[in-house]
Amino acid sequence: MASSGPVRVVAAGDRFVLPSLIAEAVRHEHPADVRELRLGWPLEPFGPVAEVAEASDAEDELIEALGDGRQVLVTQMGPVTARVLDASPGLRLVVVCRGGPVNVNLDAAKSHDVRVCYAPGRNAAATAEFTVGLMLAALRRIPQAHIPLAGRGSWEGAAYYTYEHSGLELEDLPVGLVGYGAVGSRVARVLCAFGAQVMVYDPYARGEIHGLRVSSLDELLRRSRLVSLHARLTAETRGLIGARELDLLPAGAVVVNAARGPLLDEGALCAALKSGRVSAAALDTYAHEPLPPGSPLYGFTDRLVLTPHLGGASRAVAEKAARIAAAEVGRWARGESLAHCLT
Repeated sequence: MASSGPVRVVAAGDRFVLPSLIAEAVRHEHPADVRELRLGWPLEPFGPVAEVAEASDAEDELIEALGDGRQVLVTQMGPVTARVLDASPGLRLVVVCRGGPVNVNLDAAKSHDVRVCYAPGRNAAATAEFTVGLMLAALRRIPQAHIPLAGRGSWEGAAYYTYEHSGLELEDLPVGLVGYGAVGSRVARVLCAFGAQVMVYDPYARGEIHGLRVSSLDELLRRSRLVSLHARLTAETRGLIGARELDLLPAGAVVVNAARGPLLDEGALCAALKSGRVSAAALDTYAHEPLPPGSPLYGFTDRLVLTPHLGGASRAVAEKAARIAAAEVGRWARGESLAHCLT
């Protein structure tokens, strides 16, 4: 489409990527009539909605907002299901403010001649920084020392200064990274600055890397006193780290996962924590989110750092996502090629 007039847009943001951020960014790119809609995530968890995954349960709200022939939808968690697409004949472009449009029925979008774009790389720096924070928290027992002092005024955390309970430091530590994409490569650069002995396993990585490339996952695990997961979740990588893989780690190793929960077998991790094969771990993502109240992970909080999927939670990420999405709207309105388009 090439248009000199205003584009009719629905900015279906949430409490992170605010509708106002999307609206401002879109208007900066091209004249637009923007209708703002705010969904409840993250205070209301995402989940499967009809046939799509990781979406807000808001089909009716989206249908109503798109109901007067809106041409463009920009959203992060809006459920772009077959039902929504059937009810929105004027819709021509969907831009998802995420690294992948998992909340969009791509087959249905294609059948309705709706283009679907996304915002790759918007949270790579934030997630990399958060991952290193998790590493430091797990290695040095920072949360476990904080809780008794801040909560009860107890100095019992001083026990982490004893040789028996003191943690590891990153300098000279053999650290294995599983995956070397936008996040893993940034983590590697930071760890090299700390002086860690960085090793990388990623059969798809090309070119030079920061650290030592190893040829197999098993070799990486045998040599790593800290292992951090950065692989994409695919059929091949689901359950990538299970009981067999954890048993390859040196005794007392540390495990960090801020990528995708199903990469790691949580039951196997609990068993490794119980046996001492793994001395500590830090998780930001889980097989089921929110983490269920009965999860066995809660039984190891003396050695386990748990955060509620906050890796990409920085203001810069929300602002960057809005800008990337708005740039796609501008290209579409001007009839230019789309940069990050799947349909």
